Amino acid sequence: MDILVNNAGIIRRAPIVDHPEADWNALLQINLSAPFFLTQAVAKWWLTGGREKSPADARLKVVNIASMLSFQGGIFVPGYTAAKSGIAGITKAFANELAKERCNFNAIAPGYVATENTRPLREDEKRSESILARIPENHWAEPADIAEPILFLASKEADYMNGTIMNVDGGWLAR
Repeated sequence: MDILVNNAGIIRRAPIVDHPEADWNALLQINLSAPFFLTQAVAKWWLTGGREKSPADARLKVVNIASMLSFQGGIFVPGYTAAKSGIAGITKAFANELAKERCNFNAIAPGYVATENTRPLREDEKRSESILARIPENHWAEPADIAEPILFLASKEADYMNGTIMNVDGGWLAR
């Protein structure tokens, strides 16, 4: 099994009418372009020899990190939302083209996770309270809550999953 997890990402918050062009460009470069080109390079490697060097039943597994904002517009995060929506799209595009080559392309769409990216929201008592009120689980996810679904998508048990965007959001999108 050969596995790539595209997890790097940044976020910049600003009202949409004030969102700086430099932030837009940085967000798209890190959150969308880098995962696309990494996935493209790994897929090329797989197709031009990596597959032959692996056991006959081996598969290439790519797990992207999208966001629940791949399905919603978000507030004050237009560049992040655009990039994560793009991640959902390229996950499906790679799956459509390369599933027949023993490749799996899937994504996790996390909700609010307690990371450095969400620290400002967690530290804003009013904002954090409003977020928690919307999450049926009533708590921020921990990074480990996202790791297990990633491991599943990278496993043999997920061999027939392709182009899936798996919500891991404590029930946020179910509301």
